[in-house]
Amino acid sequence: MPVRKANAVWEGDLRSGKGTMKFGSFEGPYSFSSRFEDGKGSNPEELIGAAHAGCFSMALSGNLVKAGFTPRRISTTANVHLDLVGQGFKITSIELVTEAEIPGIDNARFMEQAEGAKKNCPVSQALAAIDIKLNAKLVG
Repeated sequence: MPVRKANAVWEGDLRSGKGTMKFGSFEGPYSFSSRFEDGKGSNPEELIGAAHAGCFSMALSGNLVKAGFTPRRISTTANVHLDLVGQGFKITSIELVTEAEIPGIDNARFMEQAEGAKKNCPVSQALAAIDIKLNAKLVG
């Protein structure tokens, strides 16, 4: 399997410095303001969220196909909660919010497959130390 790479450069002190993150075809700025306030740019938590949403959606699709269902569309948003805990910041939880269009599946079977994907996708496994919640629903 290939090794995936990402790169980050930070220049300056924490509050007034600036940085750039790169992976694949993405390259974007980040700063104290984009991470801890509502400033422009990206932040590490968004990238974790994108990775988790993508991994979960693919894992759910794979689970569904193995169970005999062909998904038309799976859309997932990962809400990553970064909170001040004690003297520092910590990712305290991630909520996966997914909507899926899957012909011929009932809600109970869908939820079983979604819970399995939440538990077993590689990014969920890497983030197992935090609370991962799932809000999944069938649409269409």
